[in-house]
Amino acid sequence: MKEKCITQHSVSDRETINLGQKIGTLLVAGDVVGLVGELGSGKTWFAKGLALGLGVSPNTIITSPSFTLINEYEGRYKFFHMDVYRLESLSDLLSAGLDEYFYKDGVVAMEWADRWPEILPSWWLKVELIIMDDISREIILSSSHPRVAETLKKAVETESYVPEG
Repeated sequence: MKEKCITQHSVSDRETINLGQKIGTLLVAGDVVGLVGELGSGKTWFAKGLALGLGVSPNTIITSPSFTLINEYEGRYKFFHMDVYRLESLSDLLSAGLDEYFYKDGVVAMEWADRWPEILPSWWLKVELIIMDDISREIILSSSHPRVAETLKKAVETESYVPEG
């Protein structure tokens, strides 16, 4: 299947969270989201939105798992938020057992997914965050997997309200 690609623009952390939340409402157990972008591009803000969309309590503090490698949250599905920035090799990732989370009953968001894309399952959703200036981001969502591409299509077609606060 041809890759489905959607480009969105964000001019605030709140807009990045809102887009993540919109995508999160459409995800199901087994989905894997690969977050790609420079330091400070908004990967963790997007993950916060995913968590909200997955039903994680808005009172839950979502932090980058830079030092813990993975944080787990409860929502309508378990949400596994990974950060592989500090891992030096694919072997380190495998030794930590992070690849096993792709097959658990939950949703995975992996920051720095571009470091080892070969480990990701074929159905992963790539979310690339590109810094345009101090506040603006271009966010490119893409997948060549039919079911995930359909999710992207729904995200564009759905004009569901996402609260600002």
